[in-house]
Amino acid sequence: MSPARKRGILIGAALAVVAIVVAAVVLLVREDRAPAASGPNDATESAPESPAQVAGRFLRLFDTGDLTTAPVDDPAAATTALSGTRTALNGASVKTSLGEVPTTPGNATTTSATFHVAWTFAGNSAWKYEGKLELVRNAGKWVVRWAMSVIHPKLEAGQRLSLAPVAAKPIVADRDGKALVGGDATGVAPILQGALSKVASGENSGTGATVTVSRVDVSGKPVETLFGQAAETDKPLVSTLSVASQNAAQKAVDGFAGPAIIVAMKTSGELLAVAQNGAAGNQPKALNGLYSPGSAFKIATATAALQQGGVSADSSLPCPGSEQIGTRTLKNDNGFDLGTVSLKTAFAASCNTTFGRLAGQLPADGLAKAASQLGLNADFEIPGLATEAGKVEPSGSGDEQVEAGIGQGRVQVSPLGAALMAATVATGKPVVPKLWQGLETKVNAGYQAPPAGVLNQVRAMMREVCTTGTAKALKGSGAVFGKTGTAQFGSGADANGWFVGYRGDVAFAVMLEGSNDSKPAVQLAAKFLAG
Repeated sequence: MSPARKRGILIGAALAVVAIVVAAVVLLVREDRAPAASGPNDATESAPESPAQVAGRFLRLFDTGDLTTAPVDDPAAATTALSGTRTALNGASVKTSLGEVPTTPGNATTTSATFHVAWTFAGNSAWKYEGKLELVRNAGKWVVRWAMSVIHPKLEAGQRLSLAPVAAKPIVADRDGKALVGGDATGVAPILQGALSKVASGENSGTGATVTVSRVDVSGKPVETLFGQAAETDKPLVSTLSVASQNAAQKAVDGFAGPAIIVAMKTSGELLAVAQNGAAGNQPKALNGLYSPGSAFKIATATAALQQGGVSADSSLPCPGSEQIGTRTLKNDNGFDLGTVSLKTAFAASCNTTFGRLAGQLPADGLAKAASQLGLNADFEIPGLATEAGKVEPSGSGDEQVEAGIGQGRVQVSPLGAALMAATVATGKPVVPKLWQGLETKVNAGYQAPPAGVLNQVRAMMREVCTTGTAKALKGSGAVFGKTGTAQFGSGADANGWFVGYRGDVAFAVMLEGSNDSKPAVQLAAKFLAG
């Protein structure tokens, strides 16, 4: 091969290599530049959000109350409406969560999404409902189509939400549906407020709404209440008490200067009123305070004598002004002496000497048995209340029995027990005190009432007390049956005043601490009955 040909081949080969290198360089440059135009990161940033992503982002901003940067077709109108709503709802907090978002075809221009809303108001009542978002494709991107229905599905153009407090509902109602606790109850049954509220809080777990939310038109006229309607769980617990009876009893005791108590119940046992004034303290003495009943206990003494003492209401018995029985000397009030009179008359005049002698002639357990027949040794558990009817035990001596016959010594009765005794006489049946409709009283120790023939005579005697006897001031109060009592306590220098009785189907007891006379108790009974 000639030298010239060899040089030509070498030059051609060199040029070929150069061409290959240049081509490779060009190719590398092209491959290196391609990602700059369509790299994977830039592709993600520029891809439009899905309807679900748009709806979720919108709701997150909805919860903040500011939609100015939200994916919505009219951010200004949306923010203004939402701000107005939050103001109307008194700054209630809102929490939303995305619900269902249907799969959307690539060429779709509209779709929707559901979401859940919970507004929380002061008092922690919560308004929950399901909303709906309409989404439209705008310039290739999905946005929420704004309308008032986004705030609530029933809101229409020109309408808005309005908030108002719920009229307070009673937590506990009386037998007639009037509020005892909650609602418009003010100062009703003050001594029972704690017990009523405690039982109600355990029995009625429904908290109910504290506000109502309505949609109103442009003029503010309500169109529809959307939240705050009463639910079944908002129904109050119902008590046997009567607001009218309670107010009458409270007014009577509040008008007395010293400690005063009134307990009233239906003769069936349903409590109507438990009232005591400020001077009596803030402990429920009306229900469990034990006191000497004085001559009011002669109801039990008469019951015992009619059964065990061989006497009747018409039996003639002595009523001297003073008499020594055993080692005890008994005196009548102001020393009155009636001579020989019927048992009925002695009862009406409250002859201590007559009833002290009758009691001394009874068996040792005679008075305790009669007291038990009248409910004074019964034991009950009334939901919410601590109660004690009384304590009357067999006498330990003849002297004790004489004292017990006139309601002194160891005989103890509560105002509740005294009303229970009157109710038993009125009905002729054992009575179970109740405070609630639907919540039963537990009977730990029950009793059996005295025979009908005995009670018929006791009723006649109690009626005479109110017509010609120590409570004749009640003649203008209707057909009242009862018994007065004055019971010494402490050193004997002071005495409590009692009136225990019934009228129609209402039994009651009035007890005045330290009144030293039963007349004020009779006057309070008249005021209560008039109310």
